[in-house]
Amino acid sequence: MTSHAPSAPLATYRLQIQPDFPFGAAAEAVPHLASLGVTHLHLSPVLEAVPGSTHGYDVTDHGRVREELGGEAGLRDLARTARAHGLGLVVDLVPNHMAAALPHNRALWEVLRDGPASPYARWFDVDWEAGGGKVLLPVLPARLGDVLDELRVDAEAGVLRYGTQVFPLRAGTAGLPLTELLDAQWYRPAWWRLARTELNYRRFFTISDLVGVRVEDPEVFEATHAKIVELVRDGVVEGLRIDHPDGLADPEAYLHALDRATGGACWTVVEKILTGDERLPAGWPVAGTTGYDALRHVDGLFVDGAGAGELGERYRRFAAPSADRGGHWEATARRAAYKVVTHELAAEVAFLTRTAGRVCAGDPRLRDHAPWALRAAVRELLIRVPVYRPYRIGAQDVLTEEAAAEARATFAVPEEAAAVDVVRDLALGRLGDGPDPTAFRTRFAQTASALRAKSVEDTAFYRYVPLLSANEVGGDPGRPEVSPAEFHAYCARIARDWPTTGTVLSTHDTKRSADVRARIAVLSQCPGRWAKLLGDVARVPAPDGQLAWTAWQTAFGLGRPARERLDGALLKAVREAGLHTGWTEQDAAYERAVADFVAEGPAGPAQHPVAELARELDPHVWANVLGAALLHLTMPGVPDLYQGTEAVYEALVDPDNRAPFREARPDRKTAVTRAALGLRRRYPEVFGASGTYTPLTARGPAADHCVAFLRSDRVVTAVTRLSLRLAEAGGWGDTALALPEGRWLDVLDGTRVLDGGRAVSVAELLGERPVALLGRTE
Repeated sequence: MTSHAPSAPLATYRLQIQPDFPFGAAAEAVPHLASLGVTHLHLSPVLEAVPGSTHGYDVTDHGRVREELGGEAGLRDLARTARAHGLGLVVDLVPNHMAAALPHNRALWEVLRDGPASPYARWFDVDWEAGGGKVLLPVLPARLGDVLDELRVDAEAGVLRYGTQVFPLRAGTAGLPLTELLDAQWYRPAWWRLARTELNYRRFFTISDLVGVRVEDPEVFEATHAKIVELVRDGVVEGLRIDHPDGLADPEAYLHALDRATGGACWTVVEKILTGDERLPAGWPVAGTTGYDALRHVDGLFVDGAGAGELGERYRRFAAPSADRGGHWEATARRAAYKVVTHELAAEVAFLTRTAGRVCAGDPRLRDHAPWALRAAVRELLIRVPVYRPYRIGAQDVLTEEAAAEARATFAVPEEAAAVDVVRDLALGRLGDGPDPTAFRTRFAQTASALRAKSVEDTAFYRYVPLLSANEVGGDPGRPEVSPAEFHAYCARIARDWPTTGTVLSTHDTKRSADVRARIAVLSQCPGRWAKLLGDVARVPAPDGQLAWTAWQTAFGLGRPARERLDGALLKAVREAGLHTGWTEQDAAYERAVADFVAEGPAGPAQHPVAELARELDPHVWANVLGAALLHLTMPGVPDLYQGTEAVYEALVDPDNRAPFREARPDRKTAVTRAALGLRRRYPEVFGASGTYTPLTARGPAADHCVAFLRSDRVVTAVTRLSLRLAEAGGWGDTALALPEGRWLDVLDGTRVLDGGRAVSVAELLGERPVALLGRTE
């Protein structure tokens, strides 16, 4: 196939635009960013959002550029400044959801005021029947009866107030007694805890503050995309990153609509998480993904599979978790899926159950399936979806007969297990295209993506923790290693099918930045030394073994642990894990114990062994950091550098990785980054859509420690993998790499020239560095 990549960037640089770093500040940074060698600035969402938002994904008005950032004039000024320095703009677009914030979301405000008759009612997936004709608003801190006296009616303004919250009043109801007034509205203010089971509008994942938008409706698409399309057609925006396409009713149809609207003139990538060998649908009119698949392949190269397995065994002995609560990956992921689908996504399962029930009631051949059986079938099939989302074409390869058989086996009575076949047929589109079958098929797919994200990324990743560097978006903690052969096969396929796809190592969403992961990955080469460290610090009592392992490994990943950063990261970790505390069921005593442990241990007097091990392993950390960076910048695809990652960037989760931009202090990584980006700008044909990728294979006793490739007969990349194991085995020895014909300049050195057409000693090729970047001079 041929990728869809008009005017593709050569490299992008992600900036977190926010009130503390608006368009004007970005314009001031343009000369520096242009000097790095990128061709485009990649901006976080720029449309109107909740006031004060530091990320912009809580859009309130798709029709306006956010005033807090400098407004449309500021964005256009930034584009002009960027263009004057040879840069274009790529913008993060959020089509799936909006903030439910009132009164800022005017479309939602009017729906709540005017009900189903509102022209904006088509914007949102509201199940009016399930809510008794009302939208449930889970916004109160307690049951309605407990806060009833705190509600205030402002008849003059036509609003209902609770503290700082404000809600519209239905026409003609302002003069009613309070209880009658509440009953007369098109919405029901309710205790926030009811959202889990009673919510009757589609949301983003499990976040009730983000309401889903029906961009599949042509009028809604037009209304929510007119401004961004105008900016594209005016040349202000040259590329789009599409946030969470799996949440849309029909991602492919949406992307075709976007392609038509922009005239096919926009480089577009999608935040599509691919699992295992899953491929991006070939029919999507995009350049590729945002790059989490590349992240997994690059990271995996620097993991020693045998050592990771030994780490897992040591972890199980140290922390003693039960198999399905952190002991073994597959069992842990499955139990987490059951937890999420039963609790956090109960409202979504209820919608699917009601919809399936109506389909069955409308066909005599499908009647007499009990609601509980349909509900159980929905759950059992959802947890067996092995990817983020099943698509109608190829869905049978995801919702397999084997998965259905497993689901049926959970029923005690075989005849009742027939509900699984009904649910599977609905999810596969085998029961027609009427309103209810279509609604079921669509919502099943949308819910599957939410379930995968919440159960794997936001639960299992915090329970199964032998090697934290593997617990990243798109990663596979059960098999974190990637062989050189697998990496080369991936790159060759990308060069052929999606040559201008996005690639990333760090993003605003990564749980740990690439350089923190690079440090932790070294532990897979020395599990015994890690075990010794844990023995040295065992005198500091921890609330539980899993937390201790996570805390010490996180501290090691930072190298220089600071208490405030560890406190926030580990509090998030234990709440996400949900084993001893949680976001909605907090155990204050346990959380205090976590904070006390951090203060005494990883961020306190006992941190010396961590710092000592970090110093001992520093050369191998650098090998990982520089190797990953160089692979990212020269492999097929368009590399996206997250702000600050041109130098060593050690960040945990937000707010670390969503802080305002600051110019990085140059270091060894900066030199590699500038050299690689300089080659990309100098030789765009080498790295662009027409560029080729050829693996170069080393020969000799340490061949597996060298990963090398040739780009378009002009550039050679060579990196060291598993450098600690290499050193323990005696180094490169007579390992050699066949260098292609020609004379090759060592770009990182700037003066050294190597003659090709021969087998070059890898030790000679690399010199004092763990990486080499060569450019053909003739």
